[in-house]
Amino acid sequence: MKTGQAWRVGMADMQILSGPRHRPPLRRPMWIIILVLLVTLFLICAYMYPPQSSAACYVFSSRGCISITDWLPPAPAREFTDEELASHVVIKDILNSHPILSHKSKIAFMFLTPGSLPFEKLWEKFFHGHEGKFSVYVHASKEKPVHVSRYFVNRDIRSDQVIWGKISMVDAERRLLAYALQDPDNQHFVLLSDSCVPLHRFEYIYDYLMHTNISFVDCFQDPGPHGNGRYSEHMLPEIEKKDFRKGAQWFSMKRQHAVIVVADNLYYSKFRDYCKPGLEGRNCIADEHYLPTFFHMTDPGGIANWSVTHVDWSERKWHPKLYRAQDITEEVRMNITSIDVSVHVTSDEKREVQMWPCLWNGIQRPCYLFARKFSPDALDNLLHLFSNYTTV
Repeated sequence: MKTGQAWRVGMADMQILSGPRHRPPLRRPMWIIILVLLVTLFLICAYMYPPQSSAACYVFSSRGCISITDWLPPAPAREFTDEELASHVVIKDILNSHPILSHKSKIAFMFLTPGSLPFEKLWEKFFHGHEGKFSVYVHASKEKPVHVSRYFVNRDIRSDQVIWGKISMVDAERRLLAYALQDPDNQHFVLLSDSCVPLHRFEYIYDYLMHTNISFVDCFQDPGPHGNGRYSEHMLPEIEKKDFRKGAQWFSMKRQHAVIVVADNLYYSKFRDYCKPGLEGRNCIADEHYLPTFFHMTDPGGIANWSVTHVDWSERKWHPKLYRAQDITEEVRMNITSIDVSVHVTSDEKREVQMWPCLWNGIQRPCYLFARKFSPDALDNLLHLFSNYTTV
């Protein structure tokens, strides 16, 4: 009995302990694999081709597109050359100095002209009665000017020939600044051409410029052939293509900015050597790019990104609209002086219109204090019109 019982138990144990059953292999659902592949592909594409619209950016993060770049480790900082380091130290020290404004503070009106100034009588009317609040400097590049106003007599500086599109235009601007900076009372510096006229009375312009702590330097990014298409890689490493900017040459700047422009050699030398018409098949115009790029790199928050001098490019020609005698009306002046938005158009196929408000100490105000380009035959009409200007 015991033996049989032992046998039955043994047989049961053998069945229980018999080899593993043959189970069918586990099959992972294909839809999971496909889903993982699709998500991986989507993330790779999003990394290689980041979304441009803000709506698409917020799919990834409420902080927008910048969060995508946050996934990557920061790029190692480029080591500055000795020249860059010295330049940055000097510029930073100058910009940190405080402006010294007093009852003796003056505006330096700097005229860049080929010869005589056709609107001296108009400027004399503008300056009259405000002696001690302005200085005049004239850079005549072709012939010695004949002056008809006492405010311009003996105000000529040493001048060299200026050729449009070449670095000599920038040289003349820097030369004017250097002469004007010799007077410590000059606190604001305005570059004007022989075809420029004032749009307001002196008091309005003086208050506008003296009571703001920024410079009015035109600056915008143009990805087209007449913008970044003029950039040369020879400007590396100091100037990268992403920092290359464009703008009109007619500026108005505070004293600290005037000093760093005159002191600069690092960035100036890059434009002197590699921004000129015909170089490498490009027509780089130095006076359209040097100051906008320089200030974008050294003090982008210190400039307004627009000029206080109005120019009408609506005719889409190589030169701006020329105002003749019959064009001079109060309506034209009011139209110009009511503009309070700065507009730029890129030179690529998109012809993108860039617009931003003209802010003066955070308040939107009219953009323009001066205008060009006026024909000499408009003088009499301008004199008559100026006598009717109202102080705004």
